[in-house]
Amino acid sequence: MVRIVRAELEQLCSRIFQALGIPPEEAADSAEILVAADARGITSHGVARIKRYADGIKAGLIKGGVMPRILHETPLSLVLDGKGAMGLSLSKQAMKQVIAKAREQGMAICSIRNSNHFGIAGFYAEMAAREDMIGIAMTNTAALGVPTAARKAMFGTNPIAFAAPGLEGMRFSLDMATTTVPRGKIEVYQRAGKPLPPGWAVGPDGLTAQDPGSLLEAMLHQEGGGLLPLGGEGEIHGGYKGYGLAVLVDILCALTSGGVFGEAVRDSEITSARVCHCFMAIRLDILRPPEAFKRDMSRMLTALSSLEPAQGASRVYYPGLKEQEAEALSNTLGVPLADDVWQQLTALATDTCGEQRSRGPC
Repeated sequence: MVRIVRAELEQLCSRIFQALGIPPEEAADSAEILVAADARGITSHGVARIKRYADGIKAGLIKGGVMPRILHETPLSLVLDGKGAMGLSLSKQAMKQVIAKAREQGMAICSIRNSNHFGIAGFYAEMAAREDMIGIAMTNTAALGVPTAARKAMFGTNPIAFAAPGLEGMRFSLDMATTTVPRGKIEVYQRAGKPLPPGWAVGPDGLTAQDPGSLLEAMLHQEGGGLLPLGGEGEIHGGYKGYGLAVLVDILCALTSGGVFGEAVRDSEITSARVCHCFMAIRLDILRPPEAFKRDMSRMLTALSSLEPAQGASRVYYPGLKEQEAEALSNTLGVPLADDVWQQLTALATDTCGEQRSRGPC
């Protein structure tokens, strides 16, 4: 592992995007969100994905400088056609609009169709939480998840994020895929040359998948098999609950925006699928005084983290605490990257920016 100063890593990623033709503000937004993932320890959605973004941009599947089209708008709602824009920057700007509407109306919602991969869902939910609001963010993805009792993938990893503020920076921040793991986790195991744990996925034969490479190939070409929903295989551990949550995300993201859903959402060999998002913000003071809510939230989180750990466990975490602690460490010591990811990133920068490696990337 290597650690890179966060601001320098963001600048490097931003320069790569700008060299690919992405306007400076969009490039900076995109870099900020990708680096935030690595800073929090969510390596599946960090700068290792930049190569796929770069390939998508070069192929014209991801576009910079695009003005989304407003399909429908009311004082508390917004529906957009992303027109193939950078999903990272588009989503950050959309959540800003949702927060602005919620300030006026008490709550607001935005759904977007025809967008691209938007990184970690928690980033957007936390934007609202920092404004004394409850934040919700979700996206559909390429069909990778197999419904309970089926053989074929019919929904994506379809993550859901929910964030609510406490006092003095404490925050509940749930960011989860509705499958057992996101595809990015499979990619992490492929890069590490490790077999997949049982219960994560099934192959085209419907049996437990162990080889991440062959599974990724089968999912890309929709040859059968895929990721299991939360709860795992069958009904005994509640896999149907994860299945239901995944469909819920498709409803809120795709059906409300008129976008694609289910098996119609497909990745290409070079980049992720055009997808749909949904963002919501709810102002705390339409329910109760914000300071009272945040006080109780802090009490709840403290109670959870103060629980005696089970035998063999070191401590009890509440959702978001691990990531918050990892991010604080990254801000002090630098953002941790696997050495091969750092080498890939600097090589991409050198190639994209057209400079010799000896002169440094970009």
